[in-house]
Amino acid sequence: MPAFAELIRAVPDFPKPGVLFRDVTPLLADARGFAECIAALAAPWRDAGVQAVCGIEARGFIFGAALAQALAAGFVPLRKPGKLPPPVLAVDYRLEYGSDRIEARSDALKPGERVLLADDVLATGGTLAAAQALVARFGAELVGASVVIELAALRGRERWTNGQPLHALLRY
Repeated sequence: MPAFAELIRAVPDFPKPGVLFRDVTPLLADARGFAECIAALAAPWRDAGVQAVCGIEARGFIFGAALAQALAAGFVPLRKPGKLPPPVLAVDYRLEYGSDRIEARSDALKPGERVLLADDVLATGGTLAAAQALVARFGAELVGASVVIELAALRGRERWTNGQPLHALLRY
């Protein structure tokens, strides 16, 4: 296990009883640990020709922007509805108890642009699958995804359908 893993705090019964929340804020506050984490996120993609990193709201913005810098790529925030001025492209997706939407500026990606998705946690996989679909709507080329944490018991990886690499630094 990488040294930075010790900086991720396990918080029982948050946000509700029975949930073990993985808190990345101590990792973000530690300059050395955060740098190690970003280097590990970037490592599989150094020779992939990534042109843009799309970070998923909200903690994916932090990891995605730093990852974009490490890869000398642009950064595109994928936002919840109503956070970006129009025009936007959007994808609706189902959650366990309802639905949501993810959006990007309509000019955020170009057809054929090589894109990497980034987020902090892969849980049930719905948001990452929606981000995958949104990148496809632009006609961009998805090279894969990187997440800091994969909650393996929630089987989110099963929703990753394009056959591209999905890189998780830590699995719980």
